[in-house]
Amino acid sequence: MKLAKFGPGGNSSLFAEKGHKSSLDAPAWVKEMNLDAYEYECGNGVSGSEETFARIGLKAAEYGVATSLHSPYYISLSGVVEEKRIGSIKYILQSVNAAKLLGATTVVVHAGSAAKIDRNDALNLAKDTLEKTIVEVEKIGFGNVKIGLETMGKINQLGTVDEIIEFCKIDPRYVPVVDFGHLYARSLGENIITSDDIKRIFDKISSELGAEVAENLHCHYSCIEYSKGGELKHLTFDNDKFGPDPVMFAKTIRELGVYPTVICESAGTQDVDAKFLKSVYLGAI
Repeated sequence: MKLAKFGPGGNSSLFAEKGHKSSLDAPAWVKEMNLDAYEYECGNGVSGSEETFARIGLKAAEYGVATSLHSPYYISLSGVVEEKRIGSIKYILQSVNAAKLLGATTVVVHAGSAAKIDRNDALNLAKDTLEKTIVEVEKIGFGNVKIGLETMGKINQLGTVDEIIEFCKIDPRYVPVVDFGHLYARSLGENIITSDDIKRIFDKISSELGAEVAENLHCHYSCIEYSKGGELKHLTFDNDKFGPDPVMFAKTIRELGVYPTVICESAGTQDVDAKFLKSVYLGAI
């Protein structure tokens, strides 16, 4: 029986407290935590050596851990300066190369901002950059990697569900990455409140991009504090003020019969909270 996978984005505080200093230890740690997935964080740049990425990939395969990679946060597909958009393509190429060495199937990418120009103009710039990205990645080969375009948490960022779906229609090698915490934050706590909110997203993706894309969705999940502009910061499941509700989410994906990869991005407790999500999903809690 196929099941959802759960795991941390990056390395947690507990990982460090147990004496681990290198992501080479991460696959074994994920397995020890009874988790199934690991997202390698390159938010500040793709700085690891090819040898290191390959070694982590071998360890992940050994322990049966599915891998993904988060590309640099400073990628901006909609940047008003052309050189920055060209630079963003270069960062995506670096990320795809690293992901192939890791054995990863998804490279997570942020689309960029719509703060300085009209939102439609920003969307068109992003689409143009995505079209050019496909051409460049084809030159080095995609391997088994797809580029995941993430829903975002700040209102002035590109990354509503509708926008991400529109981007993914450019090429089937683009897939949505739904960050449910981001959607909660950009709605100022008015979305991702009920099971129906979750179901509508899966239904929309299935309708627009196909059932297989929806069923195998790559997701991020965390509780997020927000202000009038949307996302402020990631929290842990211990917070009692901000959502979205992890129990509601885990039970809903079980009820839907989908099997996403769920990467938990809690602040420092991402592995512990991922384990909680998995426990709820499996009916243990």
